[in-house]
Amino acid sequence: MVAPARTSVTEDTIERIKAMIARGEFAPGERLPTERELVVRLGVSRSSLREAIRALTLVGVLEARQGDGTYVTSLAPHLLLDAVATLVELSPDATALELLAVRRVLEAAAAAQAASRITAVELAELARCLEVMRHDPHTGDGDLDEAIAADLRFHEIMVRASGNAVLAAFCTALGSRTLRARVKRGRLERGVFGQSLHEHEAIYEALHDRDPSRAAAVAASHIASVEAFVRHAPVPVD
Repeated sequence: MVAPARTSVTEDTIERIKAMIARGEFAPGERLPTERELVVRLGVSRSSLREAIRALTLVGVLEARQGDGTYVTSLAPHLLLDAVATLVELSPDATALELLAVRRVLEAAAAAQAASRITAVELAELARCLEVMRHDPHTGDGDLDEAIAADLRFHEIMVRASGNAVLAAFCTALGSRTLRARVKRGRLERGVFGQSLHEHEAIYEALHDRDPSRAAAVAASHIASVEAFVRHAPVPVD
C-alpha cells in the first residue's frame, strides 16, 4: 500500500484559507482577521501563516495593504489567471505550438460569441486598431511597436466583447506568449503586416455582419497562420 503524499504545514494552510474563501467565510474585498487571530484559528505558526499569505498574494487571491492588513481580492478572472499568463510566458519553446492550438480554439469561441454581442462602440474601437495596423512599419509608414500594440488591443477588445470574462481572461493570458512571435514575425518577414491586416479585417467584417460561424472560422484561421510561422520560424521564439 502506497502511503499518501505528505504536505507541508504551509501548503495545508494555503488550502485551508482557500477553503474558507470558497465557503464564503471571507468574501471578495473583505479584510482577513489579524495575524494573531488567524494563527489561533488555524493552529499554525506565524511563519507558516505568513508564507501561505505570501503565496496566495502572488496568485491574486489575497492583497496585502501596507498598514491596513490583508484583504481578499475581487477574485476577478483576470487576477486569478495572471498565474496562467506567467506559466505561458515561462513555458519552453517546445510548448509554444500547443499553447497556440489552445488559443485557436478559445479565441474562435470568443469570436463567435462576440459576433452576437459586440456593440457599436467596440466595433469603432476595432476599426481604430485596424487604422493603426494599416501603416506598415516595413515601408517606413508606421511604427512596429504601435502596430503590435494595435494587434494586441484588437484581440483584447474582441474577446472582451464575448461577454464571458473567464473566456476573455484565458484568451488574453494565452496571447501573451505569442506576442514575442508576432514581434519576430514583423521583423523577419517583409509583407507579413499586409497578411495580418487582411486577417484582422476579415474578423472585423464577420463581427460587423454579426456572423458567428464566419467570425469563429476567420479567428481560428488567423491564429493558425501564427502557428505556421512559429512552426517554421528560423530562430527560436523567445
